[in-house]
Amino acid sequence: MAAALEETPVSYEDLADIEREFDDVETEIIRQQVQLTTPLYERRSKTVSQIPNFWPLVLEQAPSDIDQYIQPSDSALLLSSLTSLSVSHFEIQTEKPDKCISRDPRSVSIRFEFAENEYFENKVLEKKFWYRRSKDGWSGLVSEPVPIKWKKDRDLTGGLLDMVVKAWEVARSSPPALTKTNKGELTPEQKALKKKIENTGMGGLSFFAWFGFIGRHVSAEESAQATALEREKRSKRGRSHTSDSSEEEEDDEEDDDLGMSLEIFPDGDDLAVAFTDDLWPGAIKYFTQAQEQDALSDADFESDDDDDDDEADEPAFNSGAETEEENGGRPTKKRRSE
Repeated sequence: MAAALEETPVSYEDLADIEREFDDVETEIIRQQVQLTTPLYERRSKTVSQIPNFWPLVLEQAPSDIDQYIQPSDSALLLSSLTSLSVSHFEIQTEKPDKCISRDPRSVSIRFEFAENEYFENKVLEKKFWYRRSKDGWSGLVSEPVPIKWKKDRDLTGGLLDMVVKAWEVARSSPPALTKTNKGELTPEQKALKKKIENTGMGGLSFFAWFGFIGRHVSAEESAQATALEREKRSKRGRSHTSDSSEEEEDDEEDDDLGMSLEIFPDGDDLAVAFTDDLWPGAIKYFTQAQEQDALSDADFESDDDDDDDEADEPAFNSGAETEEENGGRPTKKRRSE
C-alpha cells in the first residue's frame, strides 16, 4: 500500500487534509442544527415539564451506553428525585463571542435538576465539556470536576469525587502538577487520589463519579494555538515537513498517561456524547417506550390476576360435580382447556 502511494503525487497529508475538511463541514452542520432545533427543544422542555416523572422514565429506558454506568443505588436516587435534564451547546448559545478563543458547537453542558433527597444538598448538578485540540493532534472533550455536597454517610462515590475536586483545586491554585518541567511529579493531594484509585475496585462505581471526569489537560489557549497551527499546516499542503516536536509529543503522551491514572471515570467523554447525541434528542421516544412497557406490564399483571381467580373458583365449580367413581369411571372435565 505504501509503495502504491509513493508512486503517486498524493501524500498522506493530502488525505489527512481532506478528512479535516470533512470534520469542518460536520462541525458547521452541528452549528446550524443547534440554531434550528433550539426553539423546538425549548418548546419540548416547556411541554414535558407538565408531565410527572418524565425524565426519570426516560432514564429508565436509557440506551446501554448510559444504562451500563447507572448502579441500583444511582437508579433509586435518579428515579425518585430527578426533576429535569437538559443539554445545551453553551459556547454558541449563551456566551458572548470571543475573537481570541474558538467557540465550538461540540462543547456541551449537561444539567440535572433534583428535588430534595437523602443523598445530597444540591438542587442542580451541571457538568460542562469543552471541545479542545492539543498540539500533538488530539482533539476531544475535556471537563472540570463538579463538587457534590453529600449528606453525612451518603456519598455514593465513597469519597473519590471529593478527592478529585480537592486535587484539582490545589493544582489549579499552584504551579500545575502535570507539566513538562517537573516531569510528572504529583502534589500530595494527587498522590492520595492515585492511591485511593489503586485501592478501590472501580468496577460498578457510581454514576455520580462521572462528575469528576477531567480528561486531557488542554487549555483554551493551547487549543486556539493548536487550531491556528493546524490551519497553517493546511496552507502548506504538499510541502515536506520535519517534525521538531517529537520530544514535546512524547512528553504530552507521558502527561496524558499520568492524567489518566488520576481519572475516576475514564469514559466520561463517551457518556457525555451519549447524553448529547442519543438520550437528549430521543427523549420523547424513550418516554413512549416506558409507557408502552408499563402498559404491557399492567396487561401481564391483569392476566395473572385472572388466572388466579380461575384457579380459586375451580373447587367451587367442581364441588357438586360427579367424581370419577360416581360418573362411571369417566374423568371429570377441566373447566379450561390447556
